[in-house]
Amino acid sequence: MRILTTERIPIKFWLDDIDGEVLKQARNLANLQYAYKHIAIMPDAHVGYGMPIGGVMATREVIVPNAVGVDIGCGMTAVKSDIREIPETDLRRLVIEFKNVIPLGFTHHKEKQSWEGFQRAPDIEIIQKELDNAKYQLGTLGGGNHFIEIQQGDDGFIWIMIHSGSRNFGLKTATDFHQKAVKFCEKYHQDIPDRDLSFLPLDSKEGMNYFTAMNYALEFSRANRKLMMERIIQIIGKSHFPEEMIHVQHNYASKEIHFGREVIVHRKGAIKAAAGMIGIIPGSMGTRSYITEGLGNAESFLSSSHGAGRRLGRREAIRHLNLDEEQKKMGGIIGKPQKQSELEEAPGAYKPIDVVMANQTDLVRILTTLQPLANIKG
Repeated sequence: MRILTTERIPIKFWLDDIDGEVLKQARNLANLQYAYKHIAIMPDAHVGYGMPIGGVMATREVIVPNAVGVDIGCGMTAVKSDIREIPETDLRRLVIEFKNVIPLGFTHHKEKQSWEGFQRAPDIEIIQKELDNAKYQLGTLGGGNHFIEIQQGDDGFIWIMIHSGSRNFGLKTATDFHQKAVKFCEKYHQDIPDRDLSFLPLDSKEGMNYFTAMNYALEFSRANRKLMMERIIQIIGKSHFPEEMIHVQHNYASKEIHFGREVIVHRKGAIKAAAGMIGIIPGSMGTRSYITEGLGNAESFLSSSHGAGRRLGRREAIRHLNLDEEQKKMGGIIGKPQKQSELEEAPGAYKPIDVVMANQTDLVRILTTLQPLANIKG
């Protein structure tokens, strides 16, 4: 860990190399009057809207929609099977069957999906406005860096892993409240360094509504991943999955006690890594992922990285990466990029996961290492 002490509060970094734009965003965070104690930057950090993805910030009495992110509750679900190996022909068949029951990209279900949570949606305008659409989005993967993987664990067993979030429902919610925060700060707090860091007082009506709406979107995102995983388990066979699913979210804010004070901890592309807490840290589509155990490091606000983190932007990756080289990196993994436009999610677009993990040995320890066998992207 390195510490920068030139700003109002310190910035603590868990990475060797820091991008200039990430550093600029971290400095902005450290000079916010509502930021508490210090800013923590995880080893997978890269530029986001206002706040780096891979950033952790505690605040006093305010909440910052963009410090949660536009995909509220984006996270991971993983489950271990009792299967020790799957032949390649079966892997290819499973990939096809998964795609038949799980809509990818911008595609939604043609029929409304069931979830008991729809019955207790909060009476907040944007939630009620988007609720009917959400019923078609539940159980869908989305695009970008979202994925489904069949993996081989170093424990000898096959695992299934899903990365997805709250879909367009969460995006609409995040956007609505960010706009409200911008209007509030334009009226009362014009001194913030970046309008993407606009905030809402937690004791205001809009602040309380955002906190409620965000938590509901967190529930929706977990239910979204759970439904997809249940359908995958049904295809493979329920009897092969004796263990419970592991659920981890990495875009959210929560009330927590740190350094003797109740604060709002914003984790944007970071997971909670309290002592003994089980986590999921995925690599890129061609590299290892990890099941981890948190070490409870107070200096990171009990947090760790959420993945490998981008090295290249999407357009930059498409322009500069070589398709043949990226396909070779993936070896025998099913689901390689097949054309230049798909290189935005290629292994070369991401930081080396081994380096990320080496930079956070004081935050988490590795329990299981998972090697991808087949990858499905949105």
